[in-house]
Amino acid sequence: MAAAASSAAIPNPSSAFSTASSTTRSPLSILRPSFSFPLRPSPRQSLQISCSTNSKSTAAASPSVTTIDPSLSIPRFSPDEPRKGADILVEALEREGVTDVFAYPGGASMEIHQALTRSRTIRNVLPRHEQGGVFAAEGYARSSGKPGVCIATSGPGATNLVSGLADALLDSVPLVAITGQVPRRMIGTDAFQETPIVEVTRSITKHNYLVLDVDDIPRVVKEAFHLATSGRPESKKPVLYVGGGCLNSSQELSKFVELTGIPVASTLMGLGAFPVSDELSLSMLGMHGTVYANYAVEHSDLLLAFGVRFDDRVTDSKSKLDFKAWRVELNEQKMKYPLTYKTFGEAIPPQHAIQVLDELTNGEAIISTGVGQHQMWAAQHYKYKKPRQWLTSAGLGAMGFGLPAAMGAAVANPGAVVVDIDGDGSFIMNVQELATIRVENLPVKIMLLNNQHLGMVVQWEDRESEIFPNMLKFAEACGIPASRVTRIADLRAAIQKMLDTPGPYLLDVIVPHQEHVLPMIPSGGSFKDVITEGDGRTKY
Repeated sequence: MAAAASSAAIPNPSSAFSTASSTTRSPLSILRPSFSFPLRPSPRQSLQISCSTNSKSTAAASPSVTTIDPSLSIPRFSPDEPRKGADILVEALEREGVTDVFAYPGGASMEIHQALTRSRTIRNVLPRHEQGGVFAAEGYARSSGKPGVCIATSGPGATNLVSGLADALLDSVPLVAITGQVPRRMIGTDAFQETPIVEVTRSITKHNYLVLDVDDIPRVVKEAFHLATSGRPESKKPVLYVGGGCLNSSQELSKFVELTGIPVASTLMGLGAFPVSDELSLSMLGMHGTVYANYAVEHSDLLLAFGVRFDDRVTDSKSKLDFKAWRVELNEQKMKYPLTYKTFGEAIPPQHAIQVLDELTNGEAIISTGVGQHQMWAAQHYKYKKPRQWLTSAGLGAMGFGLPAAMGAAVANPGAVVVDIDGDGSFIMNVQELATIRVENLPVKIMLLNNQHLGMVVQWEDRESEIFPNMLKFAEACGIPASRVTRIADLRAAIQKMLDTPGPYLLDVIVPHQEHVLPMIPSGGSFKDVITEGDGRTKY
C-alpha cells in the first residue's frame, strides 16, 4: 500500500482534513455517498449513513454498499437531541472503524476533543507535541496496516503536522490528519492562530479538504479514508493476460474487468473465461493470436497474469532455468564481504548491541528508528522476519521519528515487543513523548546508541566530547526506569533487563563515535565505487 497524507481543516465549529495516504494524487474516483435524508442536525432524526458507488469504475474496485458494524453505529444521542458537527465527525470516524487517535487539543479543536470523550469506541492517546502525534499515527499505520489518525488545532498546531504529512506521502503510509480552523467569518483575515493549512499541505498530501458545512463531514471522512487506503495507480497501458486457470472464475474475472476497464487477452486454454464478443476482449494471443492482442502485451506497462503458465508460444523459448552457478557466485560474495565492524577494547560497537537485541528478541520485535547511523545499523544487523516490523522515516529522513513511531506501534500492537533503536541526536527531538508512554504505560523499550554526536555528520568530522546531556535524567523526570551501559561485557545483561522490565524502559548504550556505516556507495557513485573499509570518507 502506498500512502499520501490526507488532511482536513475544519473552521470552528467545522473541521479540516488532510489525507496522507498510500497512493496517488488522486486519479481514483472519489466516493460520493448518496443519502436519503438531510444531514443537517435535527431534533427529530438520528444520523444514519449508507454509501453507494457507481456499478462501473475504471479506477478502483469498491463495494457497492458500505457495511457498518452494528456496534459502531448505535447512536449516542436520543432522537430529539441535536448534535454538533464535532459529534458527527466522531461518529464518522467510528463508522470507519477507528479505535485510536493521537490528538493534541487547542482552541479550534476543543469541540472535537469533547466529542471524543463521549465516544465509547475511540481512545485518544494524548501526545506532548503535534509532531509526536503525527509520527505516532504513522507508527500505528506502518505497524498495523490500518490508517493512522491524528488531530490538531489550527495555526501552529496544524503546521506542526507538516513533517509527518510529508513523511507519510513519501513512504506511502495511510494517514488521515484532522485540524481545527478559525471561524468561517474570520478565514483570510490573519486571525489569531490562522494559517492556510490546506494551501500549506496541498503538495505534501494526496488530497485535502476545507470543510465549511456540517453536512459535508460524513462524505469528506468517507472520501478521506478511501483515498488514504487506496493505491497510487500510474499504469497507462494495463492488460489482463488470462489462461485456463480462470475458467472456474469467469464471473469474478468479468466483475474485475467491469470494475477496472482493463482489456483482456486470452491464451488458447483461456478462451471462454471472458466473452470474446466483449469490447474489452483482445481475443487470443500467442503464435497464432491476433495482432492486437500480441501488440497489447508487447506494449503494456502493467501485465496482470491470471491462471497462465507463460508458455513459449506467448513469451519466448527459454531453456530450463538453472541458477546454481549464480547462487555459488553470490555465496562467494557473501563470504568475501560480510557485514563487519570494528572493536574498541571494552567499548560497545553499536552494531554488536543491535545483534544482541536481535538474539534476545528472536528477531520478532517491532523496531522503530530515528534517522542517522543508528538507522542504517538497525537495518543491517537486526534480522527481520515479518512485514510491518521495521518502522523508519525513509523518504523524508525525519529525525525525531523513532520514539513517537514506537509509541504508535505499541498502541496498535498490544502485547508486542516494541523497541526504538535511536541515536542521541534524533531521540532528543521528540524526547517529550517519554511523558506520553509513561502516562499511557506503553511498553516501549528505548535502546539509545549514544555516541554524543550527530553520527552521519561526524562521519565527515571526528572530534571528542563529554557525555551531555544526561539522557537518564529525561527518563527519571518522567518516572521511566533507565540505566546506562558502557562495557561490552555488561551489554547482554543490560538489554535483557530492559526487555524484562514491565512498561517503558530506556537503556543508554554508550558507543564509540569513531565508528562509521559501511559498506557505503558515495553519493553520485555506483557499485564500482563501493567503500568497504576505512572511515567512509574516501573520495572516489
